[in-house]
Amino acid sequence: MAKEERDFRIIGKKAILHIEDRVCETPSELLESRAFREVLQRAVETLRRKNSPLLRIFGEKVEKEDLDLLIQAFGLLTKIPLDVLPRVLPGSENFLKHRMELHGLVEYLYNFWRGFDRFIISVSERRNLDKRPYRTFNATIETLAHLVRSTYRDIQENIANRHPRVYRQVRAGANIAVIAVPREIPLPASYSEKLRRIPIIRQILLHPPLILEPPMNKRTGRFEKIGENPLAQMEFPEREWLAYPAKVGPLLVLIYIHEKFYELGFSLCNLFELADDEDLKRKPDAIYAFGVPGEALDTLAPFPTVFFDDEEKGILVAACPNRDEFGYFGYLKKMVLTLHNIVMMKQGRLPFHGALVRFTFVNGKEVSLLLIGDTGAGKSETLEAFRVLDEERVSDMSIIADDMGSLQIEEGVVRGYGTEIGAFLRLDDLQPGYAFGQIDRAIIMSPSKVNARVVLPVTSFEKVMAGYPVDVILYANNYEEVDDEHPIIERFTNPEEALRVFAAGAVMSKGTTTSTGIVHSYFANIFGPPQYRTLHDALASRFFAEFFRMGLFVGQIRTRLGIPGWEQKGPEEAARELLRILEKE
Repeated sequence: MAKEERDFRIIGKKAILHIEDRVCETPSELLESRAFREVLQRAVETLRRKNSPLLRIFGEKVEKEDLDLLIQAFGLLTKIPLDVLPRVLPGSENFLKHRMELHGLVEYLYNFWRGFDRFIISVSERRNLDKRPYRTFNATIETLAHLVRSTYRDIQENIANRHPRVYRQVRAGANIAVIAVPREIPLPASYSEKLRRIPIIRQILLHPPLILEPPMNKRTGRFEKIGENPLAQMEFPEREWLAYPAKVGPLLVLIYIHEKFYELGFSLCNLFELADDEDLKRKPDAIYAFGVPGEALDTLAPFPTVFFDDEEKGILVAACPNRDEFGYFGYLKKMVLTLHNIVMMKQGRLPFHGALVRFTFVNGKEVSLLLIGDTGAGKSETLEAFRVLDEERVSDMSIIADDMGSLQIEEGVVRGYGTEIGAFLRLDDLQPGYAFGQIDRAIIMSPSKVNARVVLPVTSFEKVMAGYPVDVILYANNYEEVDDEHPIIERFTNPEEALRVFAAGAVMSKGTTTSTGIVHSYFANIFGPPQYRTLHDALASRFFAEFFRMGLFVGQIRTRLGIPGWEQKGPEEAARELLRILEKE
């Protein structure tokens, strides 16, 4: 489908078109392209396996010559009616005889193409594509969409000999277009040798809502710290990889994405700010290779999602295999956040797994809440319930950290920082209709499965990095019933009591991983603290002592999200009590 013959590949349910800066511009160029023929062959083969009646337009067996004739017919049908076709194309009489089947085949082929996750990758070393992104996007994703749609409509109208009454402007070209350019990144020499040819993503164009069906809908295992650099086991063919330079809080993480998982990698744009040119002038804090082919990682640890702390070079290196069982966005997001947490601990900050939100009340009062807890503990659900609770008393609710962040004590004040500009939320646990209200920005994953998720931008990078004072710190308890002895919100009286609850990290699993029942994880955060427990223990003791010395509200909130029947009502009641507490602070 490119104007010049470029690299087109179909990998599973992905169609990937590599070009420089333009796609084909006329129906004949589209229909005569290698990409169109490959899609047509796959569609016809699928119909053959189903013994479809649509193939009656051919003889008993579909040969190469039959496809050649069909492609010629399609080219003519963009200009002339089907009734005229046999006069100008010998051998096409069967198409007219089976008008309904031909019409059905064109409709099937159109939907077959649109059934792929479709990506355009614009890469050029000679042209500054990233300096004029709108022109590049217009010449690629917009042009292709219009061309595919108009070609389909012309052919169908000339087959049916009538115009439709309703036109639907569906996305017929690509779902996502990416501009990537080779860039010199200040990496250690041993790293640069392997990675310098991999193009760096500079711009991404989405057509949301995107509905993706990744191979996996849950995460399992843990990220293993290993004693050798996994980069030594890898090769990086430049046509198979792209790098997403992510701003993760104050850090720069280069995320190398294999084409098998492009749909997950490109979804990062709704989660992490894309680094600008100035960011790329400094050495990255970490590197993550997501989708390493082969079995090279299997020998490095009991579970092959691994990272290495290259203290000599001052950089963290992580890797994950490209097998289907790792095709879940959580493996991508959580490893990046693990790397963030490790760097934060080394810098003397306390990482947290939780949500940090700044509330502004109508009377001008501002309160920052840190809600800590494991996946499925009810953090996001309680905050969503809070969002719709009482607009008359709360004028603004700013998300600083949706999932992970860090605390720093600066001049006697505990300040909180985030990592992400987006959120990776369970559809089932959101307020009814919320996801649809944001659907024009949404990337939806596995919508028909357990743990269906949506990736949404929810805040700005400026807010993530502002460093707001923290006033209230609560642990999200989703498994305990509420009674006189166990209030919805319970305030702890000393650091030791608080540390016991926070360090135990108890949660009733909601099925977001392969765990079930009540599980425990150190500080509800398996993403860095357990691997650096000695360092984290010292930080936690110092920070919690400071929380109480400063008089912060430290306690736990019982969301009851993990108790059957309380999935909606529990967070709603927790939100009401939370509003009462925050107004008092």
